[in-house]
Amino acid sequence: MEADFVIVGAGSAGCAMAYRLSAAGASVLVIEHGGSDAGPFIQMPAALSYPMNMSRYDWGYKSEPEPHLGGRQLVCPRGKVIGGSSSINGMVYVRGHAMDFDSWNEMGADGWSFADVLPYFKRMESWHDGGHGGDPAWRGSDGPLHVTRGPRSNPLFHAFVEAGQQAGYPVTNDYNGEQQEGFGPFEQTVWKGQRWSAANAYLKPALKRENCELVRGLATRVVIEEGRATGVEIERGGKREIIRARREVILAASSINSPKLLMLSGIGAAEHLSEHGIDVVVDRPGVGANLQDHLEVYVQYASKQPITLYRYWNLFWKGLIGAQWLFTKTGLGASNNFESCGFIRSREGIAYPDIQFHFLPIAVRYDGQAAAEGHGFQAHVGPMRSPSRGAVTLRSANPKDDPRIFFNYMSTEQDWQDFRTCLRLTREIFDQSAMAPFVKHEIQPGEAAQSDDALDDFIREHAESAYHPCGTCRMGAVSDPLAVVDPQARVIGVEGLRVADSSIFPQITNGNLNGPSIMVGEKVSDHLLGRDPLPRGNSQPWIHPQWQTAQR
Repeated sequence: MEADFVIVGAGSAGCAMAYRLSAAGASVLVIEHGGSDAGPFIQMPAALSYPMNMSRYDWGYKSEPEPHLGGRQLVCPRGKVIGGSSSINGMVYVRGHAMDFDSWNEMGADGWSFADVLPYFKRMESWHDGGHGGDPAWRGSDGPLHVTRGPRSNPLFHAFVEAGQQAGYPVTNDYNGEQQEGFGPFEQTVWKGQRWSAANAYLKPALKRENCELVRGLATRVVIEEGRATGVEIERGGKREIIRARREVILAASSINSPKLLMLSGIGAAEHLSEHGIDVVVDRPGVGANLQDHLEVYVQYASKQPITLYRYWNLFWKGLIGAQWLFTKTGLGASNNFESCGFIRSREGIAYPDIQFHFLPIAVRYDGQAAAEGHGFQAHVGPMRSPSRGAVTLRSANPKDDPRIFFNYMSTEQDWQDFRTCLRLTREIFDQSAMAPFVKHEIQPGEAAQSDDALDDFIREHAESAYHPCGTCRMGAVSDPLAVVDPQARVIGVEGLRVADSSIFPQITNGNLNGPSIMVGEKVSDHLLGRDPLPRGNSQPWIHPQWQTAQR
């Protein structure tokens, strides 16, 4: 089998590239180890806790024991299904802040400033504000990816935003528009009551074209001949075969599997490859390094009023909600139930938000375990730009072995300071009068946890990944010894090979990473096709006028 372009991974970026490349007339083969996304566990938005805990849809990765979190191994879900992690994630849509991308540009990713990437965000979106207001000039209206807002029918969603305002923070009607900073409605990749994954938005339309094909199999290495990538070796049905690329091979296999595949193919730190008996093709020590993520904790409160989602947390109501969704695509099943949010700065002197809040009208964990307290609600909160860095390395030269994933979470004093600040600012928000009719008492961390040591103990025991790993094939200047790809996503030192997914992020962006990952696929498609980039945008983001001297 052969095609002009061979894409490894039918995830967020891979689906976008399959759509754009095939639309331009190129032949495309997409290699995906996972299977179908059919069924309510993926397509029903409110069922989001199920697919990321199912081996059928998730690679099931775990971190190495994290020394600064008491030796805990944190789960690191990655989608093993068409749509990749966009088929198992929480469907939260965040572009990132404009200054995130300007930082990328300053770090050597020339041509990836906010002015450069904004046109691609607009090209990919079909934005629906749901009557809540926003910034139409900043948003796209006819792209494949539908972005919507939940109904916010529960009064807790409005109380949370009002409490943020009472605490002195602004309200923003569109954090993906001019002003990210503040509290307001959350956006989700849901359309007509259904998860609008990259598979639904991009891959399925692309596969209807004769020049786009999906191949099931496990990619085991990139075939490199005389310094050029010419194909991908896959294993399926117990046999190995080579899929040939006439033009280029693109790895879009996630920030975990893309560096793993590069290393298995002889591209990485020479010493590490030699340890596993792998012939070194290109010595790139940055492969697998620079691993970043968002950590968060759940600040939970018991509710005075029985208005939370806890009333539906039983088999009878779950069945009823599921049936309503199945037949009408409406009701509580048609939302991810993250419908209000906040982005704030932790202290003066920081130019743009470095803390994110997800508000949820139930006290529950990602694994679906509800708090024993009954009715409650929570804010997921965590710092956006941790200075800690980890790495993805090989466990062995066997492609079927999971890589070693070591995040090195909470390895700096800054991490601990930032997390304590997150907890104290969250408590202050919930202490506002807007929340008084609902707050019964604090479930966790618990009102006894006030000192730095007590908060640190809580963080060490309860911090969880927000599932935003990135940065392991960092984009940068060709002269940068730790860069893996150049600003056109070409792997440095190999012809005909690119990486296009969240692994190329030089630095993690604010918020959830699905939106920026799809944007990478959109932009790299134009590089692959040799097209001029879209005309740069000229929109300037809102920055707090007193950011140097005021925290809010």
